[in-house]
Amino acid sequence: MKKLFLFASAVVLSIGVFAQQKKAEDVVKFKELTYDFGKIKQNSPVSHDFTFVNISNKPVIIESAIPGCGCTTPVKPEGAIPQGKEDKITAGFNAAAQGPFNKNITIKVAGIDLPLVLHITGEVLTPEAYAKYEASKNKTSK
Repeated sequence: MKKLFLFASAVVLSIGVFAQQKKAEDVVKFKELTYDFGKIKQNSPVSHDFTFVNISNKPVIIESAIPGCGCTTPVKPEGAIPQGKEDKITAGFNAAAQGPFNKNITIKVAGIDLPLVLHITGEVLTPEAYAKYEASKNKTSK
């Protein structure tokens, strides 16, 4: 009986600890968390700006923007973002490898326990396949 009581107490306490952790979403609101590049040409790097607003009541600092792989290059703002102001994180992608991709960028806000994750997706086509794709797109839009 004592073991059951101790186990139940531990579960209740751990839930309370997790509930008190601050999340990045509590201080910054991104316009979008996922961006689909669609079909892109191989060896043609692309980028997208993930815009966000500081929704907290004090300045926030983006501590880090960590890519999930070397083909993704995030650029974060330097310095504090004032309350209510907008800024951006630019996600660059080196489209070297052919095929579909799904990449992540982990965003850590200073003083916040839980980061948030941005996602970029799409499909890299060979130059020949991309030319065919563009040609078929142009035919259907006329």
